[in-house]
Amino acid sequence: MAIKVINHGGKEYKQMVDLRYQILRKPLGLVFTEEELVTEKNYILIGCFDDNKIEGCCVLIPLDNETLQLRQMAVTSGLQGKGIGRMLMQFAENISRDRKYKKIIMHARKTALGFYEKLGYVKTGDEFLEVTIPHYIMEKKL
Repeated sequence: MAIKVINHGGKEYKQMVDLRYQILRKPLGLVFTEEELVTEKNYILIGCFDDNKIEGCCVLIPLDNETLQLRQMAVTSGLQGKGIGRMLMQFAENISRDRKYKKIIMHARKTALGFYEKLGYVKTGDEFLEVTIPHYIMEKKL
């Protein structure tokens, strides 16, 4: 298993977009727009691969010189709960530190709160709806 930064537009990126669509967007009847995908060339794209097949991914978006926003965390169905998400988060935090960022924030689905809390993230506000799903803003200082 290898976790790495993915180049925008390549074969691995196409796998990443498909995984995010299948896990996060399709169940809600949502699709990616071309504009959304084009802007991702400026983001840190992270994937976990086994035999060149994607098993999990996440996106880090620079908000300013100190803060990144984690988005689009997804793990292949059937592999959830096997440590892939934890390894992705550790990699994301390490690369964030390496690039001198001080904090990661996110809009975490309510169903994922326990996962992120175990990794040291804390809620910073009240529950809100995003794409019809309850979320919380969470953050962690690096």
